Amino acid sequence: MTYTLPASWQPLKAHSATMASTSMLDLFADNPDRAAEFSLDAAGLTLDYSKNLVDARTLALLGQLYAECQLGSGIEAMFNGVRVNNTEDRAALHTLLRAPKAAATGPLAKEYAEVQASLQSVKRISEAVRAGQWLGCTGKPITHILHLGIGGSYLGPRMVDEALSAYADAGIHCDYVANVDGQHIDQVLKRLDQATTLVIIVSKSFATVETRVNAQSAQDWLQQAVPLAQRHLHAVAVTSNVAAAKDFGIAAENILPMWDWVGGRYSLWSAVSLPIAIKYGFARFEALLAGAASMDEHFRSAAWPNNMPMLLAAIGVLYRNFMNIGSHAILPYDHSLRLLPAHLQQLDMESNGKSVSTAGDLVPLQTGPIIWGGEGTNGQHAFHQLLHQGSRFTSIDFILPLQPHHQRQEHHNWLVANCLSQSQALMQGRSREQLPETLSDLRRAHMEMPGNRPSNTIVMAQVTPASLGALIALYEHKVFCQARIWQINPFDQWGVELGKQLSETIYATINENSAPSQATSLDPSTQRLLSLYQNHNRSS
Repeated sequence: MTYTLPASWQPLKAHSATMASTSMLDLFADNPDRAAEFSLDAAGLTLDYSKNLVDARTLALLGQLYAECQLGSGIEAMFNGVRVNNTEDRAALHTLLRAPKAAATGPLAKEYAEVQASLQSVKRISEAVRAGQWLGCTGKPITHILHLGIGGSYLGPRMVDEALSAYADAGIHCDYVANVDGQHIDQVLKRLDQATTLVIIVSKSFATVETRVNAQSAQDWLQQAVPLAQRHLHAVAVTSNVAAAKDFGIAAENILPMWDWVGGRYSLWSAVSLPIAIKYGFARFEALLAGAASMDEHFRSAAWPNNMPMLLAAIGVLYRNFMNIGSHAILPYDHSLRLLPAHLQQLDMESNGKSVSTAGDLVPLQTGPIIWGGEGTNGQHAFHQLLHQGSRFTSIDFILPLQPHHQRQEHHNWLVANCLSQSQALMQGRSREQLPETLSDLRRAHMEMPGNRPSNTIVMAQVTPASLGALIALYEHKVFCQARIWQINPFDQWGVELGKQLSETIYATINENSAPSQATSLDPSTQRLLSLYQNHNRSS
C-alpha cells in the first residue's frame, strides 16, 4: 500500500503560503470580533486561538482535511475499544479509566467492571492511609510514600502531585524515583523511615530495568528494619504481571492491576496514581477523572470547528507541515504546573515521533514536533529571547489560571500581566520606526522584533483536580487527532526498544568483566567507551 495524501493537502499548502505572509494585526483590524469568534469554551477551559495565522478559509480547509481522514469514525473506534493500536493488536482504552457509569453496559462492560474494582482498591488503600489506619511494622501510621516507576508510571503522577499541591491536607509526603542513577534513591532513602514508609512499585511488566533495580534497592532498605512477616504493611505494586509481583514478595491484596489496553503515558488515570489518592483524597482523584471525562465528552460530541482538541491539533499540523515550524512550547503561568511540559513532552513525542504509517509505509511528511517548555515568568529570562527574535519560529501554548491558590494578589497580577504581554509582543512585534530616532541605527536594528509569531492561550478559572483533568485530556486527544492526519499509530513506542536491548548486552559485558571486543554487536566507539569504564573501575 502506498501512502496517499488527502485531497485537501495541496489546497491547504497553497492557502498556508498566503497565510504565512499575512499580518495577524491586519486580521484583527479586518474583523473587530476576531478575539471572540476565534475562541472556544469546553470542560471548564477557554481556548483563545485568535493569535494564529488562520482565518475562516483555513478552518474550512482543515475541516475538509479531518473529513477526508475520517476522524469521526476514528474517535468512535478508539472509545469503543477497537484495536486501534494495530502494531501491538491492542485497544487504547485510557478513556475508559475515567468513563461515567453509562459505560457499565455494552461491549466494554467487563473492562469497565475491572476498572471500577481497581478504583475500589485505590479507595480502600488511600482512605486507610489517610485515616492513619494503615499501620507500619511498629504500629505507627504511614506518613511517607515512595513511588517507584519510570516514563508514564512516573511523569504523570508526579506532575499531578505538583499541580495539586495546594490541596495537600493529610500530612503525607510523596517521593518519586524513576532514574536508575543510584544518587536519587540514595538521597531519598536517607531521609525516610522504614516504619512509616509505604513503597509503591509501578511497572506493567514488573521487569522494566530502572524500576526493577530501584525496587530491589528499596526492598533491601526495608529488610534492614521490617521483618518479613510484616513486609506487606510497607509494599504495594501496580502491575499486569501478578506472578512476578508475588515472587518479589508483594502480598496479593496489595497488587493493583494494569492492562495492556492502557499505554504508560496514558496510565495516570489508573491505580498508577495511587499516591495522588493517598495524598489528596479519593474524592479529589475522582474529580481529576471527572474533569478528563468532561473533555472526553466534548471531544466525542462537538462538531468542527467548535472542538477544542481538534482545533489545537489542526493548528499544530498547519504550522508543522505547511510553515516548517519544528518545535512547540508549553508555557504554564502557574508554578504548580511547572512539570506539565515534561509530561506533555512524553505524551506527544513518544506518541507521534514516528516515520512509518499504520500501513507500514514511510511517511513523506514531518510528524511530531519537538515539545518543550517551562514555567512563566522564569522562561522570560531564559529562552524567550529565541521566541521573539530567533531565526526559527516556535508555536506556543500559554496556560493561565485566573485565580491562584495564594493570597498574594500583587504577585498574581504581575504573573497575568506577563503572560498576556508575552503573547501580545510575539504577535505585534516592534518595527524600527517605532523606536526612538535618538538611538543609533545599530541599536534599533537589534531592538527590532519581527512579530507575527503565533500562540494559543488556554485559560482556566483555577488549577483544580477537574480543570487539571480536562487540560491533560485535551492534549491526549490533540495527539490522537494529529496522528490520524499523519496516518501513524500514536499508541506504540517501538523506538525505545533497541536501546533497551543493547543495554542488556553492555550490562552483561560489564558484569562478567569480559573484554568489550568479545561483544561483537558493539561498534568500535562503544567498545572503546566501555573499556574506559572498565579500566577506571579496575584502577579505583
